[in-house]
Amino acid sequence: MNVQFNDLENKTVLVTGASRGIGKSIAIALAKNKAHVVFNYRADESSANELKEELQKLGASKVSAVKFDITNFDEMKTNLDAFVKEHGPISGLVNNAGLSKDQLALRVKPEDIDYTLNVNLKATMVLTNHLTRQFLKAENVSIVNMSSVVGLMGNTAQTVYAASKAGLIGYTKSYAKELSARNMRCNAVCPGFIETEMTKILPEKTQAQYKSSIPLGEFGQTSDVANLTLFLLSSASSYITGEVIKVDGGLYI
Repeated sequence: MNVQFNDLENKTVLVTGASRGIGKSIAIALAKNKAHVVFNYRADESSANELKEELQKLGASKVSAVKFDITNFDEMKTNLDAFVKEHGPISGLVNNAGLSKDQLALRVKPEDIDYTLNVNLKATMVLTNHLTRQFLKAENVSIVNMSSVVGLMGNTAQTVYAASKAGLIGYTKSYAKELSARNMRCNAVCPGFIETEMTKILPEKTQAQYKSSIPLGEFGQTSDVANLTLFLLSSASSYITGEVIKVDGGLYI
């Protein structure tokens, strides 16, 4: 099911981590809503151009690929500032880029903590904080931070990942309180088990075990997360900020 929000047409929305999975599904949904879709890429310009062409064919009013690694803060700031100078302010931001390196607490090394927190938490904070000044010049600003149900409930062998995603929730609520007076909204989405390339390669027995713990009995689709994200980006959610919304089939009730 494709949701449609008329006010997303021509809205300039930056989606990080849009090359695959949930991020790509969000970018596709935005394109179908005729938004100006902006995404970052690190080095593979050929793949970035392919995604750009795909989004254009789906109906995006504009598509812009901006080169930066979310953990390269100087590159990010320089290239995003150049983009804003040329195209005007960004009014929607989806902080989707992230990673997970599952391992037992006894085996976690300090550098593992640094790497995961840098990508999943610090990069989102630095990027959002940097864009805040130009958000002041935009209208109907909405930020969606992609957390995880693991950030709410915890999980074995995911202490670092859970901490990074729980940190995003704290950041989301604090940012929402601080910037609401300037008509900026910030919400967090917490996906559960979503069918992606990662879940598809799991053995059938393992998939069945996971599904048995989900009241709705199945993994979610990336479109389920995308639909909620577009709702939060649109004016349909204009009185919602600081919320943490699960998309988990009832996994954590």
